[in-house]
Amino acid sequence: MRVVSLLPSATELLCVIGGGDLLVGRSHECDFPESLASLPVLTGQKTHAASSAEIDKQVRQAIAAGVDDSGEIATSGGSLYRLDIELLKSLKPDVILTQDLCDVCSIDLNTVRGVVAGMNPKPVIVSLNPISLEDVFDDLLVVGQAVGMEDTARRVMVELRGRFWEARDFVNPYLEGPEVAFLEWMDPLFIGGHWTPQLIDAAGGRHSLNDPGEKSRQITPEDLVASMPDRLIICPCGYDLDAIHAELETLTSRKWWSLLPAVQDGHVALVDGNAMFNRPGPRLVDAYRWLVGWINDRPEVMPKGFPYRSIR
Repeated sequence: MRVVSLLPSATELLCVIGGGDLLVGRSHECDFPESLASLPVLTGQKTHAASSAEIDKQVRQAIAAGVDDSGEIATSGGSLYRLDIELLKSLKPDVILTQDLCDVCSIDLNTVRGVVAGMNPKPVIVSLNPISLEDVFDDLLVVGQAVGMEDTARRVMVELRGRFWEARDFVNPYLEGPEVAFLEWMDPLFIGGHWTPQLIDAAGGRHSLNDPGEKSRQITPEDLVASMPDRLIICPCGYDLDAIHAELETLTSRKWWSLLPAVQDGHVALVDGNAMFNRPGPRLVDAYRWLVGWINDRPEVMPKGFPYRSIR
């Protein structure tokens, strides 16, 4: 079995069931576990910017253009990533793991389908599109089935579900929890969606700015202030802690910043968005356990070494 993964979360799902040695190629964003660093890299990003605002501008322009400017493939939506077609063909994968959930996060499905149409034999495309934690658990089984590791995948899923429910026992269902705002982007402001509101609700918080299963969406500072968040999580997609901190002034310099109850009470956390929450893989369980510990003041539930910083 030869597998190519063009999706970081799918790579993590495959590796957690012990299928990492099946990988023969990966995307440029598949950076965990670190043991995969030597694998051939099949993708690269077209946007290059130094700030959230600049990245947002380039992404919007690329999507609006509607054409892949690499000269390799033209798609209806305009891909934000380059795909090394010749390298992909030379690797002769049996299975390609990809997604159709977010055009901003990784190579789009239409591009992959276009390449596979010209391959002989054609690899199986496995597209993952979760919007909830349960979907992520199901995706684990889908990946396991695709690579002939169903039994192992089922066992790992049971273990992950056990860790989730073990943490949920620390949540009091009879108390109204704090209002939590989860920023998935800093400039402009985007609030978390998909599985994130579900995790916050399950951890004992409230997330009134978005509903479980809905896409992440742009909000105004007025929206954020009006929600009166008791807790604020800053977790931009693709940003590690140092990158978040370097750009934090984008938020802290605004007049509305000091109006947030979370800021006034010192309940603001930066979380590594490249590793946690924004990847729908097995580490979502770690993210949930951190949430339970942080919201309910139960640090013993938090995974050791969880990548976050509290700021005041």
